Amino acid sequence: MKKQNWKIKLGIGLMVACIPFFLIIPVFPFIEIENTTKVWLSTASLVIGEILFWGGGLLVGKELFTKYKSYFNPKNWFKGSGHKDSELEREEEKEI
Repeated sequence: MKKQNWKIKLGIGLMVACIPFFLIIPVFPFIEIENTTKVWLSTASLVIGEILFWGGGLLVGKELFTKYKSYFNPKNWFKGSGHKDSELEREEEKEI
């Protein structure tokens, strides 16, 4: 289990490290540099962010990746925690 633990920690770290690369993209249009440089920086930032995110996803595995991917989805940011509890209760009732 310890051999897998470092992979999970590194994967989560890569997934968190991709956030600044996505957040910096809307800032590029307001920087006083040439337009071609803005395009290159935006593209590079997007590609690096995607590589970090999917590389982290490969390291953490399918189950954890799906869980953390849902955290990055803005639709899930404001849902209450009771939503998942009610789904679990329904599943438990079906099993009984």
